[in-house]
Amino acid sequence: MSFLTVLPLAIVMVAGPQLLSAIFLATSRDWRRNSALFVFGAALSISAVVTLTYLLGGVSVGGGGESNGILSTVVLVLIVVAMISTFLGREDSEPPKWMGKLEQATPRFSFRLGFLLLGVFPTDIVTSVAVGSYLVANDLPLLDAAPFVALTLLLLALPSIAVVLLGARAETLLPKVRDWMNDNSWIVNEVVLVFFLVLTIT
Repeated sequence: MSFLTVLPLAIVMVAGPQLLSAIFLATSRDWRRNSALFVFGAALSISAVVTLTYLLGGVSVGGGGESNGILSTVVLVLIVVAMISTFLGREDSEPPKWMGKLEQATPRFSFRLGFLLLGVFPTDIVTSVAVGSYLVANDLPLLDAAPFVALTLLLLALPSIAVVLLGARAETLLPKVRDWMNDNSWIVNEVVLVFFLVLTIT
């Protein structure tokens, strides 16, 4: 898989509550362990979904090109409807309530969050399944999923890396980024949907 293919898929994986959670954990009390276990949990769940899809032979739609065309049309319509709904509800858009607990998160909670958020969240599980199916359809080895997994984990680790590299400056910058994403969560959702729209069209 080329970098141009992997990059948008990795961005789709982290855009939204995934990256916001990583920022919260990077500013939490026990940020080193919390961030490390969050990324580790994500690594396990992403790898598991991609591997399982690969071993099961990928996800295909029977009926040839006509069925695939119908499926693509349905997906496009659903994405457009979701984009319109997100825009119309932007004034009432709020981050999930569980995010309020992240500043006092425990390492165990951080691991579970990374595992579930990156393995069960709808956009993430669809993207991971798409990667596994792509490898099967093109007769590529499972190892070719490594760049996708690695780049996704790198993006998730960026907030904690920023803390290590920037030190005190990160303590000022990250809360500002976190607050902006909190206040503009609908924009983040729209960005994710636009990525899906582009990936579906292309």
